[in-house]
Order: sequence, then C-alpha cells, then structure tokens
Amino acid sequence: MAAALLATVLALAACDSKNISELEEGVSTEADVRARFGEPENIWDGPNRGRIFEYNRQPQGQKNYMITIGTDGKMSALRQVLTPENFARVQPGMMMEDLRKMLGKPAKVTPYALRRETEWEWRWVQPPNSSMVFTATLNDDQRVVRSGSSPDRGTEAP
Repeated sequence: MAAALLATVLALAACDSKNISELEEGVSTEADVRARFGEPENIWDGPNRGRIFEYNRQPQGQKNYMITIGTDGKMSALRQVLTPENFARVQPGMMMEDLRKMLGKPAKVTPYALRRETEWEWRWVQPPNSSMVFTATLNDDQRVVRSGSSPDRGTEAP
C-alpha cells in the first residue's frame, strides 16, 4: 500500500512538472490550463476582475497551485502556494476564507469540539526535501488563533 501511494505521489509530481513546463504566462489560455490541469477545485475572484483557479494536490501531494487567468483569457500567473513566505502571512485574526484563498484546500480538517477550535493542515516540502505540515488553528468565529509548521511524521518527501 505504501509503495502504491509513493508511486501515485511521484506520478502526480511528474505530471505537474510537465504540465507547468507546457504553460507560458501571458501566452497560454484558460483552455490550455484546463487541458493540462483539468477542472479547478475552486475559482476565486482575482485582481483586476481576473479569476484564480485553485488546483489542489492535498492530501496525497505536497503542493497547491493557484493559476491566475486575466480578463483577456490568458494565464497571467502560475504559483505553488504552500511556501514559507505564504505561511508567514498567516496571522491571528485572519478569516478562514482568506486563509483558504491563500493556501487552497487543506489536506486535513480536525475539529476539537471541547476546545471550540478546528485545525487545518497542509502537507508541504521545506527545501531541499523535508516533509512538513503547516497547521492553522481556527476558533468558532472562523478566525486564525495560531499557526505553525512541524515535521510531517506520516510521509517522506519525494
């Protein structure tokens, strides 16, 4: 079972790398993006009336992609959002929706009813190849109360 999961993760990573290499900012169209990545997990409102397509690789993968499509129908940005820079932007008081738009769908959501909190977890790789988990804890008001990263004990980085 572990070997099959590892094979799936490696295949997904290889497909993403190939798909990304076939897209060019300012040239590739929405149709090109959908042909390589499929239907997005979510579509968010982007800057200047553009749209942001979310391509989630959780829980099997360790990346989430946000691809911006401009009003001209062309891809203006493709970024992997599970990064230390984005995690540093997560601050107490941040709304759940803003967190979701920034990092994409989490790998795991765990409610703690007695504490009246919910933990959201994303699996990611800290360069060069350390498997990590970023956790954001939300309160009943759906606001971040704390966050941080720790080693991912459940997997090894590909």
